[in-house]
Amino acid sequence: QVQLVESGGGLVQPGGSLRLSCAASGFTFSSYAMRWYRQAPGKERELVAGISSTGDVTSYADSMQGRFTISRDNAKNTVYLQMNSLKPEDTAVYYCNALHNWGQGTQVTVSS
Repeated sequence: QVQLVESGGGLVQPGGSLRLSCAASGFTFSSYAMRWYRQAPGKERELVAGISSTGDVTSYADSMQGRFTISRDNAKNTVYLQMNSLKPEDTAVYYCNALHNWGQGTQVTVSS
């Protein structure tokens, strides 16, 4: 079955950076687009970024454009989210998504 395991979250100061990873298994990773979502306390889950199966097409939510970069390594069945210039409002649980499946999420907290 599809399994998605996120990692790389943590506590970071405003302006800092984190790199999230999502290791995928149970499907042909290189054939599917991947997406990162996030959910802040008391808010709905929102789309952060997406990447095509080959990695040549990416898209971002407006508030993340220019600060976040999604990438993938099809040889490692892993998708990444590089997050720079983090703000307190980026605090959320970050999830990867594929084939309507979700990982368990990884907590990102931006605070001084």
